[in-house]
Amino acid sequence: MTPTHLYIYWIKISNKKGEKMLRGNEIKPAEGKLGVMLVGLGAVSTTFVAGVQAIKKGISEPFGSVTQMSTIRLGKRTENRTPLIKDFVPLANLEDLEFMAWDIFEYDAYESALKAGVLEKELLDKIEPELRSLKPQKAVFNNNYVKKLHGTYVKTGINKMDLAQQLMDDIKRFQEINNCSRLVMAWAASTEVYLESDPVHNTLESFEQGLRDNHPAIAPSMIYAYAALQMGVPFLNGAPNLNLEIPALRKLAEEKKVPVAGKDFKTGQTLMKTIIAPGLKARMLGIHGWFSTNILGNRDGEVLDDPESFKTKEVSKLSVLETILEPEKYPQLYKNLYHKVRINYYPPRGDNKESWDNIDIFGWLGYPMQIKINFLCRDSILAAPVLLDLILFIDLAQRCNMSGVQEWLSFFWKSPMTAPGLYPENDLFIQQMKMKNTLRYMMKEDLITHLGLEYYNEM
Repeated sequence: MTPTHLYIYWIKISNKKGEKMLRGNEIKPAEGKLGVMLVGLGAVSTTFVAGVQAIKKGISEPFGSVTQMSTIRLGKRTENRTPLIKDFVPLANLEDLEFMAWDIFEYDAYESALKAGVLEKELLDKIEPELRSLKPQKAVFNNNYVKKLHGTYVKTGINKMDLAQQLMDDIKRFQEINNCSRLVMAWAASTEVYLESDPVHNTLESFEQGLRDNHPAIAPSMIYAYAALQMGVPFLNGAPNLNLEIPALRKLAEEKKVPVAGKDFKTGQTLMKTIIAPGLKARMLGIHGWFSTNILGNRDGEVLDDPESFKTKEVSKLSVLETILEPEKYPQLYKNLYHKVRINYYPPRGDNKESWDNIDIFGWLGYPMQIKINFLCRDSILAAPVLLDLILFIDLAQRCNMSGVQEWLSFFWKSPMTAPGLYPENDLFIQQMKMKNTLRYMMKEDLITHLGLEYYNEM
């Protein structure tokens, strides 16, 4: 093994003969700068960038970040090998991150962070020079897809293909000016209106013709995804928007050998559902109803005040319970579950979202019980470390020659993408096992099954 390269292997062991078939794939080192391109310089992006800069300066620690603070068990429990994930797999260093952004308003990251109201001015002042240096490029934006916002700093072009080319020019210029060896693009902007798949999405040829024809079924987030994939850049879809799932963009990701992941950062109320629902199912406790409501006062809350944008979010949030509880397998427990989700725009609360969940459950002999959850969370504080982890992990996937949908990153998404026809896994604990086993697989470590019989068979 050379000092600058690591290798991963696929090992197949036959049941009887113990024969091994090895296939080595090179993991390219995390050398040079990693360019992080953010679509949207609002609450999530500025909280993320400010956090990274504060951590680099030793002002704070990366609380909430799996890549930075979580350990991973290797081998048997008796071996006591539990390195930090960042010390186990070759991730990019925070010192090597370079940032750029697009936004519909011209404010730099310092001004945007002040307007977002997530972080205290005292903290922002300590990293003001770094935030001032992040000035957004004009965004691709159309009010028809986000009706509650009215952008003033937007690109113009003869058609959507022209806008995509302008984005590609921005990408190339950013990479050259900052001497980045690798790039990642993340959508951290608003939820678009609900769109369903259209024939224009079916092939790359029809999609590109749709770009030239300004087809209404092609939203701005699709234009960003197309531009990123054409440039060989991994794309992360942090909102429930329809983009990476359409056949044209899936095909493009495969052709360009680019990893992609989405969708919709898992924070707040949905995070709680993926923690609690698996526990209720594990104990075979039934659920009559699950009512969820939220109040939120940031830009995201304002956008979701529009029924068409809310529908996009609602579909994402409602899908979680069904795939966890599997009512078709457990009809006595979950077939008649009534699930309702509401989001209410309430400006005084700002980014400090409050959610309430009422869960009507039943147990032995059908006797009813209730669970009440009141989660006073900070949306962007939860999303920022998720964004960091996804950026570092998808860059790792790119260096491992892993292309297409990265289902092992489901741990971070409300609506995880999968192979066509495959239902998503939404159980947080299964997602965590899948993620860590993928990391073990990359580094040629034994996968952990948690069976545990080996400790007793050796006695």
